[in-house]
Amino acid sequence: MESMKYWLIEHPAMVSFRWSPTQSYGGTWWFLISATSFYVAAAVTLHLLLKFFRRRRAVPLGPIPALHSLAMSLISAAIFTGMFFSAEAEARDTRWLWRRSRTTSFEWLLCFPLGTRPSGRVFFWSYVFYLSRFLHLLRTFFVVLRHRRLSFFRLFNNSVLLIMSFLWLEFSQSLQVLAILFYTAVYSVVYAFRFWTEIGLPTKTPLALSFTANFQIVLLGFNLMCHVGVLSLHYLRGGCNGIGAWVFNSVLNAAFLVQFLKSYVKTHCHSQRGKRKRLSLSSH
Repeated sequence: MESMKYWLIEHPAMVSFRWSPTQSYGGTWWFLISATSFYVAAAVTLHLLLKFFRRRRAVPLGPIPALHSLAMSLISAAIFTGMFFSAEAEARDTRWLWRRSRTTSFEWLLCFPLGTRPSGRVFFWSYVFYLSRFLHLLRTFFVVLRHRRLSFFRLFNNSVLLIMSFLWLEFSQSLQVLAILFYTAVYSVVYAFRFWTEIGLPTKTPLALSFTANFQIVLLGFNLMCHVGVLSLHYLRGGCNGIGAWVFNSVLNAAFLVQFLKSYVKTHCHSQRGKRKRLSLSSH
């Protein structure tokens, strides 16, 4: 247990970590904009090429999607564990400061004090989460190669999450600890389920689709409640760090919520029509 805690919270690279645009890989605005633009352009180009050559069969990818799902599940679980213990360590080490400012640990999770800098254990794991978003983008290309489908919702969702994780570091934004804990908890389970479907269950089952969608609904509900908490503490406690980035993220989250609900309703309606069609055929 002590050895695990050392590698999760006490390693010198974590304790002395400091987010820096000049020293952290992917830490510049130019890199973020270029990477996001390249991702969108590459996905759209691949989709158009498959349509142009009228390829109807799925491109064989072998075990790559399954290995990707397994890697994402394990990485998400590692980030969740590291962030959880790091937040607990930060709460222990700075308890004296919180008592002076009459701040509880839960309030700190929602609202960083003004002047918080992106350094230490918590921001190390926030940085790892940011880097893991690039690995997450590969799933878009798997979907295009296998199913020849590319939705605006998928491109928008992945791009928004990449940008948000960058803003968390750049502006030491409040709420990121809880957001990362919940995101990684959800992703570790969802990607484990996807890995299982890759090696066992069919990839296109109502159970798999509803499982992923329901987890996303839970995530959106959690985000909404936490955003209300941040806004309340910002006015009651005299300000939360990175509130400007938080406002921008809130706008992105609202746009994502609209796109997700449209996609969810469309998929649900399509599924219901398919069920009614099958029932009518079976009755005849």
